[in-house]
Amino acid sequence: MDGARRVLVAADKFKGSLTAVEVAERVTAGLRRVVPDVLVEALPVADGGDGTVAAAVAAGFERREARVAGPLGDEVTAAYALRDGTAVVEMAEASGLQRLPEGVLAPLTSSTYGSGELLRAALDAGARTIVFGVGGSATTDGGAGMLAALGARFLDEDGAPVAPGGGGLAGLASADLSGLDPRLSGVELVLASDVDNPLTGPKGAPAVYGPQKGASPDDVTALDAALAHFAKVLEGTEGVGARAAEYAASPGAGAAGGIGFGAMLLGARFRPGIEVMLDVLGFAPALERADLVITGEGSLDEQTLHGKAPAGVAAAARAAGKEVVAVCGRLALPAEVLGRAGIRRAYPLTDVEPDVAKCIADAGPILERVAESIARDFVA
Repeated sequence: MDGARRVLVAADKFKGSLTAVEVAERVTAGLRRVVPDVLVEALPVADGGDGTVAAAVAAGFERREARVAGPLGDEVTAAYALRDGTAVVEMAEASGLQRLPEGVLAPLTSSTYGSGELLRAALDAGARTIVFGVGGSATTDGGAGMLAALGARFLDEDGAPVAPGGGGLAGLASADLSGLDPRLSGVELVLASDVDNPLTGPKGAPAVYGPQKGASPDDVTALDAALAHFAKVLEGTEGVGARAAEYAASPGAGAAGGIGFGAMLLGARFRPGIEVMLDVLGFAPALERADLVITGEGSLDEQTLHGKAPAGVAAAARAAGKEVVAVCGRLALPAEVLGRAGIRRAYPLTDVEPDVAKCIADAGPILERVAESIARDFVA
């Protein structure tokens, strides 16, 4: 785009290599090496998964921390973000795969209890709107742990609390949601996710995402049955009733091991994560100031088109008549597909360094070289 002087860098992280903030810093450095006076605005983005709190903090939110239970019950320090009564809570901070000890996966027993504690911390801080970003979870418990942390009770036939994790729900005899934190009724809770799976079935949380969390085929079967039983018990629970079946079948119920289902029981409204985050981060006014938008993530592939950050950024930019290019580690989409998504051209690191291992190890310097090419092609 000839004459473009205002560039908006709105990219997600390169998972395993660079945070979204580092991507913006490296792209800015490369652009300025070619066009020293280019005006660059950085707005790191996320789609509700890991990195969401970091993106909010980079946009001016205050970082807050709380001690909560990790997925196996050990205490961890988890962060959330707060600004003007709006909290951004990332369930992976408390219940994510990164919270498991190295080499340990616990698909049947990992719990979202800490995510509920993190939501409670946001309530304690005075949040009136909570954006609940879900993704990257270690859990498949339907959000039962989260609900328990917020005051719900899930009991077995002997009247004792069921064991933590999705596996424990097989022994659920009764549920009581009357003790849920009353402050939840006065809060707008937004479920931000790029996943539209239902709770159970062939496209449900256990079948689609359980294997990523270490679930064997038998584990998947057990978890699917346990979550179906969980929803069935809730159908007979006062204050929930038929809504439980409706929520279980809803898009997003299967997000993050079914925590989407639990969030819907709290009154959460499901929205595509990147749309929510663009609103929260102030993307629209930043877009208005820009002549060129640079987005991206580690891998531009078929998944990108289904609610990932670059697709959301490109769609919003195209609607505003702004030109978009993308940076990425690897590119697995043809030019015509990129074009339909609103991306004029993509610049993969592998064009500079074909060795993927080197791209991952040296992503920062290589990304700067890629940004130099963008500056020559679209800015200078």
